[in-house]
Amino acid sequence: MTQMLAENLGCTVHGFTRPLDALKALPQLAPGVVITDYYMPQLDGLEFIRRASAVAPDTAFVLITGHNLSADQEMLNRVGGLKGCLAKPFGWRTLADEVLRVWPGHIAAPVPKADATSL
Repeated sequence: MTQMLAENLGCTVHGFTRPLDALKALPQLAPGVVITDYYMPQLDGLEFIRRASAVAPDTAFVLITGHNLSADQEMLNRVGGLKGCLAKPFGWRTLADEVLRVWPGHIAAPVPKADATSL
């Protein structure tokens, strides 16, 4: 899915399999949007977002999950930087739409390729 996003959004996409590695890389990457899963090794997605927001405060975060977190919506609203939540399964176009929706206004947004304008 990262390759599809990179190809169709026309922006650089970095992938990490370990949240602590992503945290270390964040200062150098200065991302507009970070997408994270809820269940990961070492940290859950909410703890990752809390730590990452401290390192990259202007970044928007999207949490993806295979579980219903609606009961925890109030808690999700208190997590700084969390701008969206997607329930699995979803396709790359849904994720691309969410990335564009939450993209911070102070950073130039990706421009979808002409054949991907129907995201």
